Amino acid sequence: MRQVVIDTETTGLNPQEGHRIIELACIEIIDRKLTGRRFHTFINPERVIDSGAIEVHGLTNEFLADKPKFGDIVDGFIDFIRDAQLIIHNASFDIGFLNRELGLMGLPQIDSICMAVVDSLRLARTMHPGQRNSLGALCQRYQVGNSQRDGALHDAELLAGIYLKMTADQPENTEGQVFKVRYLKLPNKRNEHRMV
Repeated sequence: MRQVVIDTETTGLNPQEGHRIIELACIEIIDRKLTGRRFHTFINPERVIDSGAIEVHGLTNEFLADKPKFGDIVDGFIDFIRDAQLIIHNASFDIGFLNRELGLMGLPQIDSICMAVVDSLRLARTMHPGQRNSLGALCQRYQVGNSQRDGALHDAELLAGIYLKMTADQPENTEGQVFKVRYLKLPNKRNEHRMV
């Protein structure tokens, strides 16, 4: 089975408010082994980054000014994830941003490109109810790498290691682990999407 671990950094919290992806990282796993193949890029968002977001990831508009726009990298990204099972921590956040970027270009949404999505946060909450299940907490629990934030590529590498350890004794397609991508519109002013 081909899986792709994805992480993003963004200009803010809500793609429906015009926030964009500024870093995109993908790590390939085939048959539960890291292949060494990656897709990683910084992206010029063509908008100002929120100061709160800069405090989290440290990426500035000055740094991103000469980077490619999403339209410049989208074909390579789609080719990398096509027909794969995606593994994403707090998947609704990243999928919301990815679908927004794809939608701005008139391209198919993630559910038309990939096979399924594994939300590692949802899986961790099932396996460790009542405990902290942030990426940092899972790094400590599974003794994987250094959880200090260092961008999307570093976080994708950490998540790949965590996922492989977390699922080492799990049968494939455990209920609650793998699910088809589907969205429900939530009745709130932010018009967010949730994965179910």
